[in-house]
Amino acid sequence: MSGIWIYSEDSMIAKELLTVGLALKVSMGKSVGVITLASEEQDAFIAAGADKVCILKGQNPWPESYAGAVADFLSKEQASVLLVGGTLRGKDLAAKVAAILKTGLVTDALTVGYVNNGIETTRLIYGGLAIRTEAVSLPAFVTVPPRTYTEAPAMAGRQGEIFTVEVDNTASGVSVSNVCPIIREGADISTASRVIGVGRGFSKKEDLAMAEKLAQAIGAEIGCTRGIAEDSHWLPSERYIGISGQKVKAELYLAAGISGQVQHVVGVRDSKIIVAIDTNEKAPIFAAADYGIVGDLYEVLPLLAEAIEKK
Repeated sequence: MSGIWIYSEDSMIAKELLTVGLALKVSMGKSVGVITLASEEQDAFIAAGADKVCILKGQNPWPESYAGAVADFLSKEQASVLLVGGTLRGKDLAAKVAAILKTGLVTDALTVGYVNNGIETTRLIYGGLAIRTEAVSLPAFVTVPPRTYTEAPAMAGRQGEIFTVEVDNTASGVSVSNVCPIIREGADISTASRVIGVGRGFSKKEDLAMAEKLAQAIGAEIGCTRGIAEDSHWLPSERYIGISGQKVKAELYLAAGISGQVQHVVGVRDSKIIVAIDTNEKAPIFAAADYGIVGDLYEVLPLLAEAIEKK
């Protein structure tokens, strides 16, 4: 079997997967390639470490219509590993390709390694309460959630092979009559460098203004717990941070009035610095925090905002 291949309809995620692919390249001694629909990114993939870039060129604009073409290509290449960006579309395509090729598939892997001539992965189970280790024989397909890894850095002067594969994907069996994009409010918190999370410690929606004032002072975005978004509807659902919501990898994450159940902590634990504010000194959030303030957020937040604004 030959080659490690990466696919994502999102080029940024493909560059993140190159970080994993390059590590596998060292341990497996195989080349790394990227399968893409974005021809404009071909040079960027080579610079980020890809040895080969395969550009799929078809008539259908929908990424999921390329599952058959990806399966055919991997079969001809006798691919050892396929790493797929774990978006909704990516997981849909990965499942279809794995079914066509009758290959093992692990979804939502947090780590991917080459062990005992196979691929070993870890992923969260039971709502983040445990980590499961799974081993898959080659060829192995794995989906990796976005932002699990940082993008592979570009290296000047790298050379690689770039080629195009013509695809007939007109007969998808699905016709799209209308597209209604999701209207998002504010910035994407999953990419924010500073985030303030708000929880049930706030008594009413109007009190969120305290967190917003502090966020403005430090240049942060506002996130929240599931209860704030889906039960109280104080903030839009794209602000919800947790195992089934957004995951943030911020330089600074400040949790205000959040008890810190595991479902929320899973969404923030990759942040560089976590600061927690809660009146309950035994709140689980303090176990995940680098710094903790045991106090009333109604007193602490205004004081923090005032101190920062004076600087």
